[in-house]
Order: sequence, then C-alpha cells, then structure tokens
Amino acid sequence: MKPEQPVEQPLSLNMNPYSGTWDKAAAAHLLRRTMFGATNQQILQAVSNGMDVTVASLLQIPPVDLPLTYDPNEGIATIGTTWINSVYPTDASGSLATETARVKSLGAWMMKRLNAQTLSIAEKMCLFWQNHFAATATSDSRATYMYHMLIRNHALGNFKQLIKDMTIDPTMLIFLNGATNFNFSPNENYARELLELYTVGKGPQISLGDYTNYTEQDVAAGAKILTGWTVLGLRSDSIATPYVQFFPTAHENSDKTLSYHFNNTVIPNADENEYANYIDVIFQQDAVAYFISKEIYRYFVNYDLTSDVTTNVIPVMAQTFIDNNYEILPVMDLLLKSEHFYDLSLRGSLIRSPLEMVFGMFNATSSGPNFDLSTDSDMYLSLYWMAETMGQAYATPPSVAGWTAYYQAPSFSKLWVNATHIKTRFDISSYLTILTGIPVNGNFLKLNALGFLSGLSNPGNSTAVISDMCEVFCPKPINAVQQATLKAILINGVGATAEGAWTQQYSQYIGGDTTLASAINNRVQLTLSRLFKMPEFQTI
Repeated sequence: MKPEQPVEQPLSLNMNPYSGTWDKAAAAHLLRRTMFGATNQQILQAVSNGMDVTVASLLQIPPVDLPLTYDPNEGIATIGTTWINSVYPTDASGSLATETARVKSLGAWMMKRLNAQTLSIAEKMCLFWQNHFAATATSDSRATYMYHMLIRNHALGNFKQLIKDMTIDPTMLIFLNGATNFNFSPNENYARELLELYTVGKGPQISLGDYTNYTEQDVAAGAKILTGWTVLGLRSDSIATPYVQFFPTAHENSDKTLSYHFNNTVIPNADENEYANYIDVIFQQDAVAYFISKEIYRYFVNYDLTSDVTTNVIPVMAQTFIDNNYEILPVMDLLLKSEHFYDLSLRGSLIRSPLEMVFGMFNATSSGPNFDLSTDSDMYLSLYWMAETMGQAYATPPSVAGWTAYYQAPSFSKLWVNATHIKTRFDISSYLTILTGIPVNGNFLKLNALGFLSGLSNPGNSTAVISDMCEVFCPKPINAVQQATLKAILINGVGATAEGAWTQQYSQYIGGDTTLASAINNRVQLTLSRLFKMPEFQTI
C-alpha cells in the first residue's frame, strides 16, 4: 500500500538543525514519529512553541502509574492496589490464578501507558528498546514488570549502562538461558545476541566463524564470562521481588581471550564484575555506535538505509553517540532537529505498526476508557488483543530479533499491511468508529468523534474539518477526489446546500440543541471510518 508521491526535491542529507518552515505539517510529522497519535490541539501547540521547545518537551520521560489489581482471582493483592511487590499463593493452582490475574493487569497497564501518553517520546522509545531487547514475558509478572521499567528508566539514558543492567535483568537471564549458564556447560545464547543483536552487530561473514565485528571465539569467551548468574524468588510465596544472584562456584574463573576484532583483549576473572568489564571492552568498538544509530534511524526515520544515508547521516549520529559516552538523548536531539528528519520525501515513508494504528486513532481523537478500574482494564486488554491480531503483541515479540517489520529486508514496515492484516485493520477501524465498539460490563468503547470535532479549528466549516482531519492523520496531502469524498460523507451530500446545512446544524448543536448530537456524531464517525481505510492513513 503506497500513497501517491508528489514530485519532490532530492533527499536532504544535512544533519544540521532544520531551517525550513516550521508549520503544521512539520510539527505533525515530528509528533507522528515520536508519539502514538497527537491531537489537533497538540500539533497546533507544537507549531506555536517552535521546534526546539517541542523537541525538548518530547525528550523527557515522565513518571508512570503502577499496574493495579482488578481481577478478583489475584488472591493476594487487594483490588485497586499494585501487586509488583506481592508474593504468590503457596498452592500451585492459586499461584497460577494469581499469575493469570497479574498478566491481565500488566497487559492493561501497557496499553494504558500508550493511551495516557503526554507530549513525550517515552512510549515510542520503550517500544523501540523492547524490540531491540526482544525478551518475552516471564512466568512471573513481577519480573516482567521489572524488565519493562528497566527499559523505561534507561530509554533516553546511557546505552552502555542499559546493556549492563539488561545483561543481569531477571527476565533477560531467563529468556536467553543466562540463569542456567554455568561453568561446567557454558550457554552461548545471550553471549551471541549481546554481539549480534544488542551491540556491534554481525555484519557480512568474512570467513568461517568470522564476521565483520566479532568471531565465534568471542561468542564462546563471552559465554564463559557471563557464567554464574541465576534468578531467585520466581513465583515465591515468601519473597516479594525476584532477584538475581552471582555464584562464584558456578563461574568460569579462567582468563578469556577475545579475537582480533577486540584487539585480542584478555578478560581476567573478576567474578560478579567480569560481565561489566567485558561490556566496557565491547564499547571500545565504534561499531556499537554505528549499529545502534542504524537501528534508531530505521525505527524513527526510514527503513531504507541507502548508501547516501550510511555515508552522510549515520556517521554523524554515531559520532554524537561516541562523543557523549553513549548517552541516547543527544543522538535523539540531533536527529529530531535535523534537516534530514523533516525532508518531505521521508514523511509517510513508514507504515503504521498495529499499535501505532490503534492508538493513532484513539489518542488523536482524545479517546479512551473512563468507566471503572475493571471495565477500563478489560477494554485495554481488548486493545492489546486487537494489536496482537494484526501482528504486534506488546510483551511478546515473535523472536529474539523482534518484530520482522523492523528488520526484514526488503519489505520492512510493509509487512504490517499484508493481505491478511490489511483486512483486519479495516475491520477494526470500522468496529471502533461506526459499529459497536468494545463492549465491557454494559459499556462500549468507541472513538470520541464529537470530542475530536470540537478540537478542530472550525468545526462548523466542512472544508476546514476535512483539512484538519487529513493534517492530523495523514503525513502527506490526499488528492482532490479523496477530499471531496470525505466531505460528501461528512455533510451527507455535495454542494453549497449540504455545506450550509452542516454549518447550521453544528451551530445549533453548540448553541444547546443536544438532539443534533447523535446525527453529527454519526457523520464524523462515518468520515473517520472512511479516512482510516485510505492508504495515506496507513503511513506515518
């Protein structure tokens, strides 16, 4: 699904600060790439604030609420309180029921975070790092929560420290067998992914067992370096929080020699500090900065790493990483203020992921559940399952490499709109606009069409309404026929008479005639439903 491309100038590769027009289109592009949907008012505020102030606001990680108990099968924590430091029941069946309740709470918490976002890149960065460190949920939701908070706390922090903390995180130790990596039988799973997926990257093979940035010797040495760690307290009826522990007797205490890619460095035994010493050596290689810069670029800018981009853009990002001791924030600040980022040819170059699609609709229309804890939580779980149906379950990436749409050439994000998923997208957009919505406990969750309309620049002017809708949801202008189609749906006709009727109806509605609310709401819902099926909406 590829939107029509207007004639454009050659791609700018300039990483200097953007000096073009700071208008609604530029502001919307920034917010579309850094948030899960922005309202018309947020876009206009970004225009008013200017690029520098808006980027500064985006590059902050706000606090987040705790996941709350809402399922009575929890058995330990009371309804309305958090379970993150609660034990489990002694009996197996009770423990399973408690974990099931916590999984539901955790899923609702994840979706609420996306829906309750502020003007911040936080949730986009969290999803980026979850895809990068693609560990799936554990059998203990407390450990899974710790993993997600580790990502959030380091989302714009120091990447080297994030790697160190992730290496001995309970969820990661379980996911890649680090918790059973002992000296008598070193396990290479995490040692391999630490190099191939998390830091330097593999690169083309040079010879048997020798890749661009490491060798099999390094994988084997890394496995020995990482021996001795395990996870304790999982699903415990007496330990409130899972934790990791280092056992010297399970650690390989010999010297480990790395390959020529790491200058044949010898890593001597340092017990529980040895893994950190090894990571320090890895980060002496500039390949780390280049590899992560490419990952960031693909996620936030464009999946197409052309030779021009790898020659002119990635080195500037990588050098910024290196110059700032691998702090993430300066790299993002550079990128989001660059001429290159705002190039017209890059707008609409990525396909919305399922989560970007669902919350792009909800957040831009200021929609979301607002009933009671149980109802809201089950509605959020329904949104979780909707995204999962379209190929993106937040806590369970399909493989250690993450979701294929972020790495699989040549299609990349186009994989989100294959023949199966595009029909599901259309069905879900109809379900949330013109059909029943999500039913829970006698309540229904749909998009807030009237609220969205009231936030537009001139709700009584049908032309202005369609213009605002397209600016909020579409990264590139739609053609005249599409605009006319949307307008005809909105005003239920064509021509001056229908336009005047819309203006009159809206005027009467805001003047206090609530009998018109349903009719106006229906027209906006129908218009949004049609817009959400256009190719232009599928992109960001």
